[in-house]
Amino acid sequence: MSKVVLITGASSGIGKSIAVYLSEKGYKIYGTSRNPKNTSDFSFDLIALDVLKVDTITSAVNLIIKKEGRLDILINNAGMGITGPIEDTPTDEMRTVFNTNVFGAIDVMKAVLPQMREQKSGIIINVTSIAGYMGLPFRGLYSATKGALEIITEATSMEVKPFEVKVVNIAPGDFATNIAAGRYHTPVFEKSAYKKNYQKNLDLMDAHVNSGMDPLEMAKAVHKIINCKKPKIHYKVGGFMEKFSIVLKRILPDRTYQKILMNHFKL
Repeated sequence: MSKVVLITGASSGIGKSIAVYLSEKGYKIYGTSRNPKNTSDFSFDLIALDVLKVDTITSAVNLIIKKEGRLDILINNAGMGITGPIEDTPTDEMRTVFNTNVFGAIDVMKAVLPQMREQKSGIIINVTSIAGYMGLPFRGLYSATKGALEIITEATSMEVKPFEVKVVNIAPGDFATNIAAGRYHTPVFEKSAYKKNYQKNLDLMDAHVNSGMDPLEMAKAVHKIINCKKPKIHYKVGGFMEKFSIVLKRILPDRTYQKILMNHFKL
């Protein structure tokens, strides 16, 4: 029997790549989008779900369980990016990104867990980010949301272990997707004290995404996790230096590591 998979944020980018790849491997895929359009263009079922609206989460999960009788895998991929100096970024936009990347992911987990507990089986894969392992200049809010989801995963994985449900993180580095277009960019204010350095880093961020890895690598990694009997809690998918930066943060003095980051981001 094909395993039933729910993938949030599957209309483009990493989410779509994972959905297409797993569909080709024989999984029954339900991808989600806030406003599904031209669903005939997709090789999998695309249904409506907005992580900021709990009623849409409940409806989507109930629809899947009613049709399939089970839900085996959740890939919590929906999220948003945000850039800007902490001082210049509107607090309401900060709340929105936390509501999306953290509380939205939690609400989807809460919706699927009763079914997984009843089945005595299931795996939840939270898509975080290598950026979640460090505070990056002008991406501090994004780093904070992904770091928070990493910690939430660690705690939840222990809480649900008695029910044979596994919860893991997968943290991508820079991938060639349209994430840059979907970010909230704090404007480069003419009178901002951060104008020069922020603009320089916006250009650098876009260059990194444009030269990023193929999202297919994330799909392959997710497939391996699903088929692992005893998955780890943390997975990283990215370039050597991206992953090595996490190791450096663990072993170097704080100010030394900060100096390396500032040199990298030309600050």
